[in-house]
Amino acid sequence: MALWFWRGVRRGIVTTRYPARADGSAATLPTPPAFDASQLTPELVQQMIDICPSRALELAEGQLVLDLGRCTACQRCLEVAGPAGHPSQQFELAARDLGQLRLCFPLEGPK
Repeated sequence: MALWFWRGVRRGIVTTRYPARADGSAATLPTPPAFDASQLTPELVQQMIDICPSRALELAEGQLVLDLGRCTACQRCLEVAGPAGHPSQQFELAARDLGQLRLCFPLEGPK
């Protein structure tokens, strides 16, 4: 058995105070990306799609579509995106409908 299990048994139940008080470790969690539509171009979007290992990004009807249900927050797309992308800082993701987990960013960057 894992050592953390035995340590928990020995010390008693240890939990965070979440959601009443924010958990300090949340600041270090990797989070899904967010994008600045004014800097997105079709070429940049295609580079991000090509590098995404979970296929969470797609180009549809002139928009970058991010499927949060597939995104693993590896942040490889952010390495390619440069100033067009940044971590969203949202780690609490829940939805009743899968469609709510699809975010669309219009391509408004320089042509």
